[in-house]
Amino acid sequence: MNKFTMLTATFSGTILIGRFLFTTSNIAQASRDQNSEQTNAGKDGSQNIVLVHGLWADGSSWSRVIPILEKAGHRVIAVQLPLHSLEEDVATVRRAVSLVGGPTILVGHSFGGFVITNAGYENENVTGLVYVSAFAPDEGETAVDFVPVSSLPPGLLISDSGGFAYLNPAMFHEAFVQDVNREEAEIMADVQKPAHQSLFTEPSGPPAWKQLPTWFEVSEGDRIIPPDAQRQFAERMNANTISLNSSHASLVSHPNEIARLIRDAAEETLRG
Repeated sequence: MNKFTMLTATFSGTILIGRFLFTTSNIAQASRDQNSEQTNAGKDGSQNIVLVHGLWADGSSWSRVIPILEKAGHRVIAVQLPLHSLEEDVATVRRAVSLVGGPTILVGHSFGGFVITNAGYENENVTGLVYVSAFAPDEGETAVDFVPVSSLPPGLLISDSGGFAYLNPAMFHEAFVQDVNREEAEIMADVQKPAHQSLFTEPSGPPAWKQLPTWFEVSEGDRIIPPDAQRQFAERMNANTISLNSSHASLVSHPNEIARLIRDAAEETLRG
């Protein structure tokens, strides 16, 4: 048996896995630390913040926002949505909220707004919702009610044999994130998560924004979700709203402003 072989044995309350030694006391302490983090959230001015990406992106799209929030003392999780069905995406976010406990702010970009609208509904751990150039549907509404597929530029969507749609990499920069350099946009196109086409027409359930305070960022240069639709969402929610001269991916091109909006939401919900 060579040094790369992983051995597992259990004896006298100790678990040996390869070259790493864990004791039952270590595991218990980790559990206590987790519970302590949940208990302390909110008492020291910090919040748990769960970031939810949209279609044709992944959790790394928040990479410029996360350090700002963490430096301010917040605990942050950027989920990775399956993008197979709304039910699965909502369940993914609900698990993240359950993990960190409350109080938690949910933040959704693009279709992530659709997800937090449903994941935050009747969720006692969620204290506020932040929408970043996002969908904020009412019950029964779908994404195509606001962005019909026929309204997108020809050739923008490319579907695979399983019914998952990608944004055409050759068009990604100009359609999705025209306000960052082309090299960065190409990387984003390379790591994009495809979305099952059923997501375009799945109806929303009851909306959490009717129960919770909301914040909204309108991207005035958005070429995916029309800015007028974003303003419609913000107005009917009576959301605290900012506008940025930004592409659809404002979290990438304007991370400081987006982080400030999220921090404002966290601070205001703690003040009650």
